[in-house]
Amino acid sequence: MAILIDENTKVLVQGITGSFGARHAQLSLQYGTKLVAGVTPGKGGQKFENTVPIFDTVSQAVRETGATASAIFVPPPFAADAILEAMDAGVELIVCITEGIPVMDMMRVKSALQGSKSRLIGPNCPGLVTPGRGEKSHGGCRIGIAPGYIHKRGNVGVVSRSGTLTYEAVFQLTQMGYGQSTCVGIGGDPINGTNHLDVLKMFNEDPETEAIIMIGEIGGNAEAEAARWAKDNCKKPIAGFIAGATAPPGRRMGHAGAIVGGEEDTAAAKKKILAECGIAVAETPSDMASTLMTRWGK
Repeated sequence: MAILIDENTKVLVQGITGSFGARHAQLSLQYGTKLVAGVTPGKGGQKFENTVPIFDTVSQAVRETGATASAIFVPPPFAADAILEAMDAGVELIVCITEGIPVMDMMRVKSALQGSKSRLIGPNCPGLVTPGRGEKSHGGCRIGIAPGYIHKRGNVGVVSRSGTLTYEAVFQLTQMGYGQSTCVGIGGDPINGTNHLDVLKMFNEDPETEAIIMIGEIGGNAEAEAARWAKDNCKKPIAGFIAGATAPPGRRMGHAGAIVGGEEDTAAAKKKILAECGIAVAETPSDMASTLMTRWGK
């Protein structure tokens, strides 16, 4: 099964004619994703790669193609409006790759999401991959910027605030012969649409997902909240990693949300909470998959 996306998901790309959006739309097509539409205002009627129709608005694209998911590659000043446009068009899954969206804009988006049928992944995220079952896992669904070729279909769910650490965990799993059900990069901004707990709940309900890797970092309490829920509700083995052990208090490290503001925001505090909740904690990024295998009994 997997979560959120599969090989039948119909995807559109907002900002498909920009250099970044075009490159990753092309890679998604090569991966086997059902990319059915692109959206760039003023370029409706054109075609991407001579096959994918481009529309002026998201509502037109949804109406004509039945797309249910959108990838947003729109510059920061306009990205929030792109998210809201996708919501207004009834897109079920919105994946915003854009980094640097103003906080006030995201507060407006967060408010609009309440009661909406849309789910937002991101912003400032690598997106999602549900690997296919064919050669090199092609035939699955890739939304965003993750390198598709490192994925392999299997039974481990991956959720992470960090893009590169997501790729590292996936690569380790694949090298060990263990594939992934779905890999979700939720992004590192302080205001996002989906958090660790949301994804853990979905993995817990997914019969294909048998084990989970959860990757977090300093800042906020999302990892602690997810761990405490998992202790009481999730019977599947979980391995965790928390980045930022050497980060000084009060200084942002990388992601906008990676800043130690309170006692539970530190890497040490989060690792302690994860361990107390029965999650196996990897001490270094290179140990993520092996830590899960130990916890899983593989």
